[in-house]
Amino acid sequence: MPGLWQVVRSRAARAALGFVVIAFCAAPVPGDVGGCGQHAQQLDAAAFFEAKLSLDCERCRECRIESRACDEACTAPAKTAFKERCEPLVHDGEVCLRALSAADCSDYEQFMRDEEPAQPTECDFCGGTAP
Repeated sequence: MPGLWQVVRSRAARAALGFVVIAFCAAPVPGDVGGCGQHAQQLDAAAFFEAKLSLDCERCRECRIESRACDEACTAPAKTAFKERCEPLVHDGEVCLRALSAADCSDYEQFMRDEEPAQPTECDFCGGTAP
């Protein structure tokens, strides 16, 4: 008959193994839809572009960037639709706006230049060009 310590140790080992299996098999993987507790939901283009224009205008003023893109961000109406076959999720838009908010003025100047503007990779959810 096994000793008490062996029984406890094997039960503890089984419980620990069970916890590890559950943790790795049941938990969502970062990047999975729903991995942040959100259900897959299409991003509202009008709301996204309105928020992005507002942020762009604010950052242009804060960083004292002068460009046509900044002028348009502060005066032009927001787009209301994404490009054809571009269907980002709400999470995509949130990540993009957070990346823009976190960018320093030097980076933002690159995003708002008139010729060949850069964009954060987090905003590249429509296949290589701005949404």
